[in-house]
Amino acid sequence: MRKNKFISLLLVITLIGTLALGGCAKKNIPSDTSNKSGNKVTIAWQFGLAYAPVQIMKEKNLMEKYLPGVEIAWKQMGTGPAIRDAMVTGQVDIGFMGISPFLIGWDKGAEWKIATASGSQPLALVTYKESIRKVSDFSSTDKIATPALASIQQILLSMAAEKELGNPRALDNLMVSITHPDAVTSLLGKKDLTAHFSSPPYIFQELADKDVHQILNGEDAFGGEVTFIFGVATNKFHDSNPPAYAAFVAAFNEAISFINNNPQEAAKILAPVNQLSEAETYKSLTFNGTNYCSTPFGIIGLAEFMKDSGYISKLPNNLTEIAFENVESAIGKRYGDMSAIEKLQLRKSGSNGQ
Repeated sequence: MRKNKFISLLLVITLIGTLALGGCAKKNIPSDTSNKSGNKVTIAWQFGLAYAPVQIMKEKNLMEKYLPGVEIAWKQMGTGPAIRDAMVTGQVDIGFMGISPFLIGWDKGAEWKIATASGSQPLALVTYKESIRKVSDFSSTDKIATPALASIQQILLSMAAEKELGNPRALDNLMVSITHPDAVTSLLGKKDLTAHFSSPPYIFQELADKDVHQILNGEDAFGGEVTFIFGVATNKFHDSNPPAYAAFVAAFNEAISFINNNPQEAAKILAPVNQLSEAETYKSLTFNGTNYCSTPFGIIGLAEFMKDSGYISKLPNNLTEIAFENVESAIGKRYGDMSAIEKLQLRKSGSNGQ
């Protein structure tokens, strides 16, 4: 009996202490707590259906679902390097870009890591010039559009140049940085540009022209499936706002699941966002080679190539240096031998890489 009375007394004391602390805390909290507790998140993405999970997350308010009260500022920007610069200067918390802008930033000391993969897409180098059938057919007067210098498209084209021409930088002087929408207009107008390293939905618009044909695709250049887009978060955002980071990961995973399981409904949502018909959007979402997936492919292989070709000066010693814990868990680690997913981070043997 005495023991029960002691426990009851202890509970009362604890409750009083909790209420007292709660009263003290209230005095220090402003009446308007919106966005003053770290619940504002700025997310940047680019153009094209490679960013479909981001768009679904935005249109379906999925971040708000997992973190009620969060305010999200959405920024659509033209290139990965533009997003990289905005993140480095503290204007963006989470940005979506190719692996190359991310690695270049990391190499130069940017305090960020990969938060998620977005998936792989059918990337293709296309041209209207009948005389160009392979990478070695380009001349010094040709111009090849990529979204940005050192974009994933440029890296893949450099890989192809290494295979065909023996020099990964052989085509550097032919590359020009143009956003996908502008590149489509220029290529189909058959002026200024000779070729465009394209992605959905732009690739379909270009190949619909009877004069345009494909020279190369991304998987051939890399030697297997390679993640096209990554979601990158600053260390500051990850470390200082765990609830918002967790909400982002959960929301993004749900967006990917929604697209994969409901492509027709996703196409209906995304068609007006991308100024496309539902049929065109559905075709892009389900086209052969499209894989919306938060598990990355090819990280280490791309990093090794960029180091060997002079795009970056160092390699990560391990995945922890460049990816947050949820990405590491998605890849896993098999001791005694590499797991199947670990192997997919490399280039295939015979591709001048691992």
